[in-house]
Amino acid sequence: MADDEDIGLDDDGGETRTASIEVAAKTRFDKLVAEAFPDVSRSRLKALIEAGAVAVDGAVVTDAARKLAGSLALTVVVPPAEDAEPQGENIPLDVVYEDDELIVIDKPAGLVVHPAAGNWTGTLVNALIAHCGDSLSGIGGVRRPGIVHRLDKDTTGLMVVAKTDRAHAGLAAQFADHGRTGPLERGYLALVWGSPEPFRGTIEAPLGRSSSDRTKIAIVRGGGGKEAITHYEVAERFPTEAGRGAVASLVECHLETGRTHQIRVHLTSAGHPLVGDTVYGSHFLTKVNRLPEATAMAVRAFQRQALHAFLIAFEHPVTGELLHFESGLPRDMADLVSAFREL
Repeated sequence: MADDEDIGLDDDGGETRTASIEVAAKTRFDKLVAEAFPDVSRSRLKALIEAGAVAVDGAVVTDAARKLAGSLALTVVVPPAEDAEPQGENIPLDVVYEDDELIVIDKPAGLVVHPAAGNWTGTLVNALIAHCGDSLSGIGGVRRPGIVHRLDKDTTGLMVVAKTDRAHAGLAAQFADHGRTGPLERGYLALVWGSPEPFRGTIEAPLGRSSSDRTKIAIVRGGGGKEAITHYEVAERFPTEAGRGAVASLVECHLETGRTHQIRVHLTSAGHPLVGDTVYGSHFLTKVNRLPEATAMAVRAFQRQALHAFLIAFEHPVTGELLHFESGLPRDMADLVSAFREL
């Protein structure tokens, strides 16, 4: 048996591997695949066969015991190695509501939602695993919370997390629908520079990764961007001492879609970036120098984007009850708004 193997990379970081082999006598499929790809464990190859990730001459074969012979072109898609399962950590949580199916928490600033590169520990998921313990269930027997939506690390406010698979499925369906046909509602308060006009409106602009900086989100027109719709209303304006216009405004936003950095990018595109947003509003930093000293000091001391998820409402995925929760501004953002009110 001879083989000529090629390796390519998939978009998700996995490998697509191919091998051309000659099999003189009929041989079990799992055995000949193992001989063609000796650096992949037999147990993993068997799992890949059963998952439909191995093909012969372009046709998927899922029967490991099937016997084959002749000139064969094998293809196996090897997914990237999975990250280690997160562990529970004793991190305090502000629990707003909890039952056997789900939990609603008021997330503080600085708490990353899910483990990822650079933040493998100290996340909301680690905290929830410790808090919920054996009450969690998960597909495949892994106990972990079902994250159906996220808040940025430095955005505060309300989040709902599933504790069971059936709750996860029900909540995920509501978030996928974005509240267009159901009761799901998400409300945010943002402190922005200037004052959006008109005072009430909708920003509809597709979002995607910035072509110039892949760490940022940008409005992407002409195809390639994902639908993004933000409804806003100015709740309070903070005028200058001379009474001309507004130096800043407190804006209430409701999401019809849930894209990464959606509110931050949409309001920036309208000319009103969030106070404290150094990623999308850095060009507004000079405005701080024109503020009265007390207000300027408050802005400089505020080390995050001024965004708070104050409202979440949804249908309980198991009981059908309509649940509605609201959260007041956290202390740091409340103090910042107070500083603007004193202009």
